[in-house]
Amino acid sequence: MKPLFYIRLYGGVMIKNLKVFVRWGLFSIFIGLFVGAFSTLFAFCLRQVTGFRTENPWLILFLPAAGIIIVFLYRVLHYKNDKGTNLVLSTLHAKSEIPFKTAPLIFVATIVTHLFGGSAGREGAALQLGGSLGQQLGRLFRFDEKDQRVVIMCGMSAAFSAIFGTPIAAAIFSLEVGSIGIMYYAALVPCVFSSLTASQVAVHMGIGPDVFHLTDIPSFHVIPGLKVILLALLCAALSVLFCISLHSLGDLYRKHLKNPYVRILFSSAVIIGLTVLLQTDDYMGAGVPVIERAIEGTVSPPAFFWKIIFTALTLEAGFKGGEIVPSFFVGATFGCLFGQLLGLSPSLCAAVGMMAVFCGVTNCPITSMLISFELFGYEAVPYFLLGNSISYLMSGYYGLYHDQTIVYSKYKTEFINRRARE
Repeated sequence: MKPLFYIRLYGGVMIKNLKVFVRWGLFSIFIGLFVGAFSTLFAFCLRQVTGFRTENPWLILFLPAAGIIIVFLYRVLHYKNDKGTNLVLSTLHAKSEIPFKTAPLIFVATIVTHLFGGSAGREGAALQLGGSLGQQLGRLFRFDEKDQRVVIMCGMSAAFSAIFGTPIAAAIFSLEVGSIGIMYYAALVPCVFSSLTASQVAVHMGIGPDVFHLTDIPSFHVIPGLKVILLALLCAALSVLFCISLHSLGDLYRKHLKNPYVRILFSSAVIIGLTVLLQTDDYMGAGVPVIERAIEGTVSPPAFFWKIIFTALTLEAGFKGGEIVPSFFVGATFGCLFGQLLGLSPSLCAAVGMMAVFCGVTNCPITSMLISFELFGYEAVPYFLLGNSISYLMSGYYGLYHDQTIVYSKYKTEFINRRARE
């Protein structure tokens, strides 16, 4: 009788698991289609306005007017305490909810920011778009509170995948970014399904991923390995500087320029003045062309420094966008410069620097590894492993998102459960 009992028991468990799989599989595919389509439209609009601004750099003169429009939109819709991506992470910890108006607001505000030359990325908008749409779908289908968190992570993965074209990393990023040291594996299948689906939606709608080709990759030996270790140490420090610069300027603005209109007008004037002084449009928008040049081995030595300044001025004043692509810019340009100075492939160092700074500011080493592979291939894997792991360790508990929770210590097998430093 025992074999028959175990067969029935196992069969019952399998049927239960199959029901869960079908439920989440179908729903996450739906999220991937819906959020992927919306995010692909967003990515298409970003490309269009970026191309138009590149052909008409004088548009930056209207940045103050764009800033006033953004502040007005957030005020008229009674969304004065916008926490950006932090709101999405706070929702994962069940500390808040994402208002539905987040999606259209961040869509319009990010497009306006990029059109008129603000220095910002796109992933912050992607995570907010995906999280907001995901939560609304979860409510519509009457998911309970715990399942709604999974739905939000599905939405984040779908939006990140559609906009960045890195479905593997996108599936893991939403699991990893909220609580460092643990991952919500219950959301693994839903996030994988939604990420892959959204990626295919984007490709079929003509939004392909950014893929970079590295040159002059040396064999993995002691000398190039030591140089990459030094690069990773410097990138960890640079990631801390990036986070401190953004958060410190934000604190100064909130203390001394409390009126949001005055704040955004002042920052716009400084951005315009610096752009005229430097006589370049390299620091407008996300800066992907500069990243591409750095991967090819060409860089302006102070580019990484100026991108930090422009990004802090843009995002902390009230313009909308993300910090991740600017962190790519900072790491790639610094890495390229490092490679030129130390006689190691500037292309390789730009790629390693790009990923090491990203890892330092997000505290997401697994996602960093996966993005490295998806963007650059597998030939330089040992160098990426060194760069990402060292940057994760040496960047300490600093991070872009103050609602990100560091659950386990980076230095010991110890439960600490603290928020990332600002």
